Amino acid sequence: MELKVALLEMGATLPSRAHEGDAGLDLYAYEEAHIGPGERWSVGTGVAVEIPDDHAGLVLPRSGLARKHGIALVNSPGLVDAGYRGEIRVLLLNTDPANTFRVQPGDRIAQLMVVPIALAEPVEVDALSSSARGDGGFGSSGR
Repeated sequence: MELKVALLEMGATLPSRAHEGDAGLDLYAYEEAHIGPGERWSVGTGVAVEIPDDHAGLVLPRSGLARKHGIALVNSPGLVDAGYRGEIRVLLLNTDPANTFRVQPGDRIAQLMVVPIALAEPVEVDALSSSARGDGGFGSSGR
């Protein structure tokens, strides 16, 4: 499958895979950011994508940034719908209590994974079928 990518800015970096067969495409910062402890920042990538019909793009965190620097995504995963054609921006959160995290243009800041989706249509019903779990939610498994 092809993923059409428009470079919106001179010097923006095309998303790429670190290793053949990787599920995620690395997204690169186009602009610099200085994210203080507990702060969040919207970092532009300088790219837009054309997600194929019946698919969605999920913007996911990079595990290395989380482990080494405490960098998370505020809205993880971020969702890129097939009809969206604007710049992909990444909402980074610095969870480190003491250190400022600096982003430089060209840094890998997130991953984009393109996944197939089911376009379910909501249908109102009088009742739902029963299941073994029922309405057990948070903490219901005892773990």
